[in-house]
Amino acid sequence: MTTRGKSKQGNGLRDYIIRRMMLMVPTFLGTTLVVFLLCQMVPGGPVDQMRLRMMSGSVGGEASTGGTRNTATNTPISEADLKSLNDYYGFSDPIHVRYFKYMKKLVTLDFGTSFRYTVPAIKLIRDRLPISLYYGIVTTILTYGICVPLGMVKAIRNRGILDNLTSVITYVGYAIPSYALGVVLVSLLSVKHDIFPLSGFVGENFEKLSSWGKVKDLVWHSALPLVCYMVGSFAVLTLLMKNSLLENLNADYVRTVLAMGGTARRAIFVHAFRNSLIPMATSFGNNISVILAGSLLIERVFNIPGMGLLFFESIQARDYPVVMALTVISTVLLLVGNLLSDLCVASVDPRVRFE
Repeated sequence: MTTRGKSKQGNGLRDYIIRRMMLMVPTFLGTTLVVFLLCQMVPGGPVDQMRLRMMSGSVGGEASTGGTRNTATNTPISEADLKSLNDYYGFSDPIHVRYFKYMKKLVTLDFGTSFRYTVPAIKLIRDRLPISLYYGIVTTILTYGICVPLGMVKAIRNRGILDNLTSVITYVGYAIPSYALGVVLVSLLSVKHDIFPLSGFVGENFEKLSSWGKVKDLVWHSALPLVCYMVGSFAVLTLLMKNSLLENLNADYVRTVLAMGGTARRAIFVHAFRNSLIPMATSFGNNISVILAGSLLIERVFNIPGMGLLFFESIQARDYPVVMALTVISTVLLLVGNLLSDLCVASVDPRVRFE
């Protein structure tokens, strides 16, 4: 490619990224608006929970804002106390004003304070992020590191013994939900035979272990969750790689390479392999949100204190600031991931030009 052609391609790539980033803005605003409205309209918020606790007698006659029980009407909380609670949690303003205030704080990366833990929501996320990041990165490396070579072997030895055997395994893995597999693995290998830890990210004595002991403890606790993380995407990516490579091996350009005296190794690894990576590249960027968000059900089964379990607990507790913070982060990651997917496709597909 000439210098002029490279410059034109670079300008086209820059303009494409700018256009995509401009389109991200309305998508982001629409997503956050819908989730914000749902959070505000769903019953069971902090004020409702406090009223229920008062009615059940768990709080007694004192309201959290200093009010007392209204003995004249025998109601657990007075109207003045109720108004104070709504003012404290910001529920007194109209919903569009609340959304505007939230977005105004969001510009300064202020995600609000957790109703449940009374600490900044970003702190809760920052504490849980390394755990989900660890599982996400390791899962991605293992999945692509195994699926791409295995898919190639299955395509080269199509309908052979190895292909048929691995196909049975991948189909079974695809059919079993990851959380259901987790329950089975915990029941068999943790409860019944006590081979792997029952739950948790690390052991209780993790800090007292040596460096090598910490590595072994982490690997031991990660074994079963990683199997569950990989089982679904493992089957999909393996078959995707196999079918894509088979399609390219039967293409005319591969036959041309072989007819011109090229070796089968060169036809597979130099020509067909790169084109076969195009379907894999389309899904690579989308995995970023999964890497950080974790899996709600898997973390619930293994009691892993990651982002997925935090999201589940926050929904249960109606902890709106944390729910919104996780939604905002996931939305941004998904939008950036879609952009990266397109860039990954362009890097492996020479036909794509950003002009």
